[in-house]
Amino acid sequence: MLEWAFFSFLYQREHLQQVLMTYALILVFEEARSLLVGNDVHGVPAPAWLAGGFRLGELMSYPWYRVFASAACIVVALGLYWVVNRTRLGMMIRAGASNRDMARGLGLNIRLLYRIVFAGGVALAALAGMIAAPLSSVYPGMGGSVLIICFVVVVIGGIGSITGALIASLLVGVVDTFGKVFFAEYSGVGVYLLMAVILVWRPEGLMKRAY
Repeated sequence: MLEWAFFSFLYQREHLQQVLMTYALILVFEEARSLLVGNDVHGVPAPAWLAGGFRLGELMSYPWYRVFASAACIVVALGLYWVVNRTRLGMMIRAGASNRDMARGLGLNIRLLYRIVFAGGVALAALAGMIAAPLSSVYPGMGGSVLIICFVVVVIGGIGSITGALIASLLVGVVDTFGKVFFAEYSGVGVYLLMAVILVWRPEGLMKRAY
């Protein structure tokens, strides 16, 4: 419904307009959620079979649920790679992203294809929220904390490149984690400094195209 009502009219325009539409809808739905269900914070316990952790040396332990979350992300990334690069649907998606007019001329229903991609993106976002809930609880605007980082990942990887987004997310994760360990006072700058360096080196991102 959202795709049909709002985004289907923006596919012929610049990516920035789609980003602004997305952000505007986030603000609208956040305010609607606040009015309808309130602003309570809800803790979500990890499943019983993933409770506890394992020892890391003498003083540290690592939760099993974080291991599960990392493994789930790897499985989803591999599955997405397989769908995009090894299936007929992925071939059509890559064709539509590469040359919309040619793909339409060959008989592909581009509007339906975009709706499938949009639905897949919503499903992945919902899955990410489910996995993250036991780690950070469920609270108003929980997606806002990662919204800017997601934008940074897309810019670094290159708009339209799934492989670039994967590489960029790993780079951002490494820079953010090691920055908090070794340069805690300046850790918030590291990710954006990385983006600035990469954009100076490759303004189109690490991988401009998805193929």
